[in-house]
Amino acid sequence: MAKGYWVSVYPAISDPERLTAYNKLAGPAVRAAGGRLLSADGRVVAHEAGITQRAVLIEFDSFEQAVAAYESEAYQKALVALPDGFERDFRIIEGID
Repeated sequence: MAKGYWVSVYPAISDPERLTAYNKLAGPAVRAAGGRLLSADGRVVAHEAGITQRAVLIEFDSFEQAVAAYESEAYQKALVALPDGFERDFRIIEGID
């Protein structure tokens, strides 16, 4: 079974400290749904149209598990905490078997 991944890049974060409320809710929600944080706030080398701002990669045991985690009540509560002035490119992708 192919794994599932959450891929997020953040083109605009006007106030990084305001992400704290989201992070406090999102982290436990993701872990409870079986997600494993593979990368966040590490070094980035961007090529072509890439951006160097914050990038996050989370792995799940399956694509379906990744979708269910996003749709979970706990994660939906975290989304409500996202601050204004915040822009994110978020995708759920299926890995290769």
